[in-house]
Amino acid sequence: MAQTPLSLNDYRRYGRQMILDGFGLPGQLKLANASVVVVGAGGLGCPALQYLGSSGIGRIGIIDHDRVELSNLQRQVLHNEETVGMPKAESAAIALRRINSNLKIDVVIEALTPENALNLLQPYDIILDCTDNAPTRYLLSDVAVTLGKPLVSGAAQKFEGQLCVYNLGESGPCYRCLFPKPPAPENAGSCEETGILGVVTGIIGNLQALETIKILTCLHDYKPSLLLFSALNAPPFRSIKLRSRKPTCPACGQEGQKIGTISEIDYVQFCGGAAPDWESLGLAETHSGQRIRVQDLKKSIDNDETIHLIDVRPKTEFEICHLPQAIHVSLSDIVANPPSFQPLQPDMPTYIICRLGNDSQIAAEALREFKVNDGHDRIVKDVIGGLRAWSRDVDPQFPVY
Repeated sequence: MAQTPLSLNDYRRYGRQMILDGFGLPGQLKLANASVVVVGAGGLGCPALQYLGSSGIGRIGIIDHDRVELSNLQRQVLHNEETVGMPKAESAAIALRRINSNLKIDVVIEALTPENALNLLQPYDIILDCTDNAPTRYLLSDVAVTLGKPLVSGAAQKFEGQLCVYNLGESGPCYRCLFPKPPAPENAGSCEETGILGVVTGIIGNLQALETIKILTCLHDYKPSLLLFSALNAPPFRSIKLRSRKPTCPACGQEGQKIGTISEIDYVQFCGGAAPDWESLGLAETHSGQRIRVQDLKKSIDNDETIHLIDVRPKTEFEICHLPQAIHVSLSDIVANPPSFQPLQPDMPTYIICRLGNDSQIAAEALREFKVNDGHDRIVKDVIGGLRAWSRDVDPQFPVY
């Protein structure tokens, strides 16, 4: 009986890629003997995992401590309604085993930290960064440099995405080479805050899987580049050639001061502190007398009181849903020209509402700072917690997005 390096089922399963010139049986065996770890089983990680699992990677690690939410299903294609509430790493593993029951999958349901990152990532040949926050990106890059492993990094937001392989070969730059200073936490918005077209994460995640397979099968040219994608541009892709690693980079360079021991670095503080919890900030009952609760706003509406209710969310969000009594005025318009948005009746109270109760505070303060010389003490308040609080505490049928 003939001896074969793969099972007969694997010849049939992977035959379509094994007949490719330059890939062949050697390429399939390289995949079978390789190990890959995907950090983040979300919008980027799901498509990357799906194609890595389908390609025949010998061992796949999935690291994610979050749980599946309904809002994830628009783009995180391995999860489904039945796995809502389940850890994402476990949900993704179940989906992969439905594709191939023979896959060897390591499920890690814990957050990646400076203390555990080296041990968790060391066993794998390639690391995929499918996360969405700056501290973890810097941590993964530093670990990749320390372990001498390629880092296939993707990012996606709104209609745009980007892809780069860091620490590739002897001279490939690391993440710190390109971004030595992190963005301010308030400027690094999440998908919940900025929005994301689901298919964009699919495109970038699939490209991460592609780059990984190219490296493992020796099909990669090892030339460092940054690939930019925009769904609304023609052509949608643009590639930027990158220089080799910086000699003075504190992580991968040979000159200057080094970053030190990874386990002792506070990556959150390096990135300017924790990202703001906008929902909690919007609920804070500060500035006594300058904010109104949603229950009190509801009473004013039910009592047919004459009020001036301004919704300062972007027009797109206003058109998704809004209170019938509200008029739309953008935050930028109010800040730029507050006199134009004072009520015609000086005794009419003005209430400002937004999604979570943060932009409304800025708008209300702009209106209060502008003093109308008519002898009236005008009432201007913003709504605590915004429309999210309205849906939770007043009208559960009001849409939450």
